[in-house]
Amino acid sequence: NRKSVYEISALANGGRIVAYNDAHYGTVWTLITSGRGINMGDGWETRRRREPGADWVIVRLGHPGRIREVEVDTAHFRGNFPDRVSMQAALVRGIADDALESASVAWPLLLPEQKLSADAVHRFKDQVARLGPVSHLRMTIHPDGGVSRLRLIGTVARP
Repeated sequence: NRKSVYEISALANGGRIVAYNDAHYGTVWTLITSGRGINMGDGWETRRRREPGADWVIVRLGHPGRIREVEVDTAHFRGNFPDRVSMQAALVRGIADDALESASVAWPLLLPEQKLSADAVHRFKDQVARLGPVSHLRMTIHPDGGVSRLRLIGTVARP
């Protein structure tokens, strides 16, 4: 049912990590797996930045959809959680995965920077822009840190 709301980013629903800039500890793939992380190794953690900038990951959704809610879980990350998170999203066609990094910086803002806290589930609904159908999402963590899970809740878009 295309009107049903479900986790359109989940690995089990076809979601995939297609690009990222750093995965110093743990593995980036766990971001879109089910459940909460069991420890810090069951999440995506980047190295500490000694220079300006931020870390990012790009997710291809299982199906193009309309994102209605975003969940960022920092489970087990207490002293090394990101200070803030922001997200951009777009409906992408005809761009190879290796070209997504440069394209993604110009995608529309889905979620403006939001403050994060240690070892917590952060849910954003009212802050999420209604962009229409999107197929890819870029999550940026400012400046660095660890995220256990990322969930994008929405409806499948009609082709």
